[in-house]
Formats: sequence, structure tokens, C-alpha cells
Amino acid sequence: MARNTVEAWIPEEYDSEVIQRINQISVVEAVASRIPMSSDTRHVPRSAGMGVEVIDKGGAYGEDVSNNDDVLLFAKKFGKVLRIAEEDMDDSIVNILTTKMKDWGTSYAKILDNASLAVTAAPGTGVPFQSLYYLLSQTDSTLGYTANSNITVAGTAGPTYDDFSNTISFVEAGDYYDPATMIAIAHPTFKKSLRGIKDLQGDPIFVKGLAGTPDTIFGVRIEWSLGARTSAAAVSAPTGRPLMAFVSTDLMQLGIRSGPESVFIDGRDGASALTDESLLKMRARRAFVYGHPAGASILVG
Repeated sequence: MARNTVEAWIPEEYDSEVIQRINQISVVEAVASRIPMSSDTRHVPRSAGMGVEVIDKGGAYGEDVSNNDDVLLFAKKFGKVLRIAEEDMDDSIVNILTTKMKDWGTSYAKILDNASLAVTAAPGTGVPFQSLYYLLSQTDSTLGYTANSNITVAGTAGPTYDDFSNTISFVEAGDYYDPATMIAIAHPTFKKSLRGIKDLQGDPIFVKGLAGTPDTIFGVRIEWSLGARTSAAAVSAPTGRPLMAFVSTDLMQLGIRSGPESVFIDGRDGASALTDESLLKMRARRAFVYGHPAGASILVG
């Protein structure tokens, strides 16, 4: 009589090839503030800052009236299943499982960045959480932010020096500017336009990193992401307009619910025994939120 087995999900080790592949390709996984989650939701406090004033000798201290609140992380599942015929497992010289797990890691890295940075629609079917682009495209009267205030759209000839300069200035002039945590996240297609742009002194604004140093723009570190293209839903191969985002890593909140992890369901057991096919499932559960729209800006290429 056929029997059903319940295999356990196996988390990837921190230094596994899958994790290394994800961190090489996903900027969000590599640099965002990681928030452990023991359930599907978690509230993260958001500080509205704190004022300061001059006090005369003997004078009373004024009380701060900043309105602190929180942001909500809501974990969503990213996954896929691979069906493998027993003959392929037995005959193939290449390690199918290892290869496919690394391939999944590459796709996961790109779809996570796309979902976190560049999806143009509100959360819903195919949209796991509010992306940075969507956040900056909406008015939030509570936070005093007007829709698209921090978004620059380049002309048909491509981004200019002023486009890059104006975009970064939106963050530099705000209360959430911190040079220690500020980075640029950009799609690699920006490299071509950046190489030809110089400031008034004739110096290039883009500096290619050498000997392990990062690429920079206006002295700000650039991280390259293949997911930084606009799309209507989260996808691993977006085809929309490329983005360059200036962000603070402290404001990038990545909720870690579980994974990446895998489970192998042997085709010799249960109903799978009828077809001699095994299943490899890979998944990760993540949440993302950007702390404040005033702390980021986007250039649409």
C-alpha cells in the first residue's frame, strides 16, 4: 500500500551557494535592515524625530510633540516547485538539485528587489507589499508628503547631469538624510549613461570602483540590481523603465519570516510513485516596507 511522507523544510545555511547567489544579486537581501518575524505580521516603530530648543537659565524645558507611529510588515511567500523525473535523477551527470536551487536563488533575488523597489501597483494579487516606487507615487498627508515629489522622470534622450543631481538633492535636503547609511540602487543600464556625464569641473560623477572598492555617484555607493525596472506586478525579469533610487539602508525594513528553504518529496512514495516523479520545492517568506517617503528619491531612466 502506498504511503505518504511528510518531509521537513530544510533552511539554507548562511554560507550556502544559494544564499551566496541571493546576496550577490539582491540588494534588498544584502543591505536592508533585517527584522525577525515570528508571525506573518509585525509592527516596527517609526520615529518622527525629536525637536530641540534654546533654554534660558532657570527656564522650563519644552516638551517634544513629534507624533511617533509604526509601519507594518506583512510576510508573503515566494516559491516554486520543480518536477523531476526519476530517470533524470539517475541519468544526469549534472547535479540537478544543486543547479536548480541556485537557479531559484537567482530568480528569487531579482523578484524580491523588483517587489521591494519598482512595482508600480498597490499591494494585491501578484504584488506582495508596497514598493518604494509606489510609496513615492502616493500622497501621504499624515507624513506631509505629496505624490511624486521625490520622483524624477528622465527625458527621451536619457538622464542628464541635472536629473541625477536633482534626484539626490531630494534626500540630501530632508530630515532623514544620513551620509553614513545612504546608497544608490540602480539597474545596470544606467552605467552607459553615467559614463558620459561630468560635472562643471569636467570630473565624471560616476566613479568605477577598483580593487574591491564600490562604484559611486556623487560619492555615494552604488549597488546594482537587475530587479530595478518598473513592472505592474512582481516578476523576476522586469522589462519596464530602469530606476535609480537613493535610499537609507536604515529605512529599508526587510521582514524575515522563514527561508530560503527547500523540501524534497521523493517520487518513490505516495501518489508520486505512480509517475516516478519527485518534487523539489523552494520558498522564502519575506516582508518589506520603507520607513518614510522623505528619506528616498527615484530617477526613472
